[in-house]
Amino acid sequence: MHDIEKPVRVRFAPSPTGALHIGGIRTALYNYLFAKKYDGKLILRIEDTDQTRFVAEAEQYILSALEWLGIVPDEGINQGGAYAPYRQSERKDIYHTYAMQLLETGHAYYAFDTPEALDSMRERLQAAKVASPQYNAISREWMSNSLTLPQEEVEDRLQRGAPYVIRFKMPHKQIIRFYDQVRGWIKVDASTLDDKVLLKSDGMATYHLANIVDDYSMQISHVIRGEEWLPSAPLHVLLYEAFGWEGAMPQWVHLPLLLKPEGHGKLSKRDADAHGFPIFPLSWTDPVTQQQAMGFREKGYLPEAMINFLALLGWSPGSNQELFNIADLIAAFSIAGIGKAGVKFNIQKANWLNHQHLLQKSNAALGEYLIQALDEAAIPYTLAQVSQVGELVKERAHFPQDIVEQGKVFFEPPHTYQSAAIQGKFTTEVHTLLQELVTVIEKVEIFTAPVIKEAIVQVLEEKHLKLGAIMFAIRIALFDKTTGPDLMRSMEVLGKATTTQRIEKALQAITPVG
Repeated sequence: MHDIEKPVRVRFAPSPTGALHIGGIRTALYNYLFAKKYDGKLILRIEDTDQTRFVAEAEQYILSALEWLGIVPDEGINQGGAYAPYRQSERKDIYHTYAMQLLETGHAYYAFDTPEALDSMRERLQAAKVASPQYNAISREWMSNSLTLPQEEVEDRLQRGAPYVIRFKMPHKQIIRFYDQVRGWIKVDASTLDDKVLLKSDGMATYHLANIVDDYSMQISHVIRGEEWLPSAPLHVLLYEAFGWEGAMPQWVHLPLLLKPEGHGKLSKRDADAHGFPIFPLSWTDPVTQQQAMGFREKGYLPEAMINFLALLGWSPGSNQELFNIADLIAAFSIAGIGKAGVKFNIQKANWLNHQHLLQKSNAALGEYLIQALDEAAIPYTLAQVSQVGELVKERAHFPQDIVEQGKVFFEPPHTYQSAAIQGKFTTEVHTLLQELVTVIEKVEIFTAPVIKEAIVQVLEEKHLKLGAIMFAIRIALFDKTTGPDLMRSMEVLGKATTTQRIEKALQAITPVG
């Protein structure tokens, strides 16, 4: 039942209550890929009906995160569109009109219950050993609402401005059936559901009413959202039916949960912190607590790598392909490839993909990471050198900062020699051999890696030594490091003059032992 019959219109509808979770980004991505696959439209709708949890900075954060990843809506709060406004707080009158319609058709009712009355109701149900105390078809019979109160009293309370909410009148005996594109047919007994509030006492619609009204009004064809909304789907189906909109009901697609790396339980910020990786796309400072959280962008993850990684968290292309650019993903994406089982958040896979996408960049693009660091430190360079270094260090780099860390040493010689490998290993014999190799290196006419290696090996063979006997000393002399890219290529990139100068400096600075 993965048929695409009508124009595809999907929406990403985040709530601006804090930083956007990476799971939300995956939802946005799947909506984006699906829309682009079928020449459809992606709508960005801000669902800010819960004003008690509203965070002013969160809306801009959502926009910035989507922009960083290249997920560009076709309609929304910035783009505009035929169905504006796209902030739910600006659509309050629209929701009120539809709430009145449900009251008139008997699908909703006024409820005047005080917080104390609601607490008393729950206590009564708990005392009766009811497993899930809730305001439903049974408990509403002894509460203060327009179903139990005389009509004159209801009208009087409304005229006096008594506080009220509007609740959906959940049918007591009905099996709700709907088809989910990931999970198949789902059946829910309405008697297990409560009478959800549709319009709050402040006059603002709840998510349930606003969501359905907006999806219908904006002609949404497919609702692609997280699994956490699956329990709400039966109510949403009933709302479509109550309004008489069955023919306009979207196809439901509930995405699998993102799980902890261990695979048990939903991924949370606490889990991410414990494992040392971010949970948000961009860095976020909580405006209340001022607590800071690092983002994937600031950690050095490339947007194209994050898109690739998130796409594979719950969707399979049906092949062994793992490396995708955005065009590949749009072409390959399908709802049929989405699984129902939760997916472990494998940060190692994200790191590997980041490395792969770094490797796909040109040497000049890799050099751009270096240029900024060199400019900030006022270290001279040429574009040719930067490009060469980028090519040399990329095989060992997972993040742009690795390019900087491993590449900067080619432009700035060691000021001191502090490598732990020096202790006990930089012997008099090594010192003497290194002095001899300086002379050999100076005589190399064609200063390329193969020729340099041949000259050094020849000297070592005469002494019945292997290359490993001196490699560490050369690397320490050149970079004060014990690991790094291919040493012969490194010397080629440094050039003969710089190579010999650095070795001579190290010979003067390091006192041999033994």
